[in-house]
Amino acid sequence: METTSQPVPAERSGGVPPIGTVPLDDARQFVIFHLQDEMFAVALAEVQEIIRMPEIVRVPLSPPALEGLANLRGTVLPIVNLRDTFGFAKVMHDDSTRVVVLDQGHPIGLVVDRMANVVTVDAARIERADTIRATVDTDLLTGMIKGRDGESMVMILDAAQLVRREFKDIAGRATAKATQAVQGHDTRAEAADQAIDEDQLVSFVVAGQEYAFPIEQVQEIVQLPEHVTRVPNTPGHVLGVITLRNRLLPLVSLREMFGLPAVELTDANKVVVVSLGDDGSTSVGVVMDSVKEVLRINRDLVEPMPTLLDSGSCDGDLQSICRLDDGRRLVSILATGRMFNASEMNGIVSRAESSKMASELRIDGTGDSDDEEQFVVFRLMDEEYGVSIEAVQEIVRVPDELTRIPKTPHFIEGVINLRGVVLPVIDQRRRFGLASIQRNDRQRIMVFTIHGVRTGFIVDQVSEVMRIPAKVIRPAPDLSEEQKRMIRRVANLEQQKRMILLLEVTQLLDVQEVAKVATRH
Repeated sequence: METTSQPVPAERSGGVPPIGTVPLDDARQFVIFHLQDEMFAVALAEVQEIIRMPEIVRVPLSPPALEGLANLRGTVLPIVNLRDTFGFAKVMHDDSTRVVVLDQGHPIGLVVDRMANVVTVDAARIERADTIRATVDTDLLTGMIKGRDGESMVMILDAAQLVRREFKDIAGRATAKATQAVQGHDTRAEAADQAIDEDQLVSFVVAGQEYAFPIEQVQEIVQLPEHVTRVPNTPGHVLGVITLRNRLLPLVSLREMFGLPAVELTDANKVVVVSLGDDGSTSVGVVMDSVKEVLRINRDLVEPMPTLLDSGSCDGDLQSICRLDDGRRLVSILATGRMFNASEMNGIVSRAESSKMASELRIDGTGDSDDEEQFVVFRLMDEEYGVSIEAVQEIVRVPDELTRIPKTPHFIEGVINLRGVVLPVIDQRRRFGLASIQRNDRQRIMVFTIHGVRTGFIVDQVSEVMRIPAKVIRPAPDLSEEQKRMIRRVANLEQQKRMILLLEVTQLLDVQEVAKVATRH
């Protein structure tokens, strides 16, 4: 999300001509811009810069005037469309559209139709806004600049008042944080009690067969990169090495490990990064045909690998078998300790580092950071959202039919039977006030426990599990009460040109909504 900045225009043209030389104490400088048929001004001292319309990330549950968030050289910049603020008709942005970036303690961008000029105005030509009938909301104006012709007027925008009105600060943040901490502790304790006899697995598909790794061994799931660097004198199933956040990661093909026919790699392939050994210091990326879902299963459904199969070929890499859907669905649980030799993987990395290819693989300027957080990333409409991986109990497919419950909140899609448990399901698009779509195979239900109530949320697509350095995570701008409660942080991945909205799972439903969900199923 790049932005192209430009200096504040110095030419003097348009409705407010220069006034000549005036005493400094009696003059003020303004940036003038056009909006529909009106002209507005903001104090030059408040203008940080003027940029072209950037790429934006739209934020649900935000004020109508907010276009979204943009990346301004690593800073999260809220973008407000002044046409919406003043009730003007919406128009398409064009080459003349500009964003005036103001400094209001934090940067905020105002979308305007086009720029006019910079003027120096005698204080005698500035009249208070409440003395003049205007075509716009005078509450957002501090005054008017009278033109020399006696008729033209330029309205002076009260930027501070606009920010206060559109992005009002919600009181009680400390109380809310304390409440969230207590609720989060209770939720974790309840989840721990429920998980005593359960295991979590990350399942994936290779050649039509479903396999899984225990979730504690999965560090993250990433897209298959465009470039994989081959390392000479390695086994055939080793595809090479890739760079993942400034460290070299050996990449292996599960298909080739199992002696299955090779296929052309596509965007559907995913790399599951698993840790080897107790300390997790060695990792390996395993290429899968596709990642399926996160399973939460009762240990009674997991059986040791039959003795006759627990040796030889790929079967020696299997740890156990999980029988789901009354035995109709078999998931083979892989044993990383049998599959990969940590010394061999470290040797592949050492060879790559010592060869000439190391300079091609390293990314200059930054190193690994131990200060990271792990998130499950999903999509709604065209935007990306993230939730802490610790909050995700499981991820399942959306069934063909959900049982509708009458007299429930509009965002509750219905309930499903999840292994004998009735699970209320919420349409996350509807919850965020987004346009609905038809059900499709990419959609998933993400299951969380919120204030003791296990609840599913339908999302468009679960894309990956990723580790995000803490240094790129910033507080989200305070846009609305609901948004501030649910979306408190933003991951600004500048190099990838991605901005991920990070959700507080415990705040996806308030106490009253939780009560309605809990009593309607």
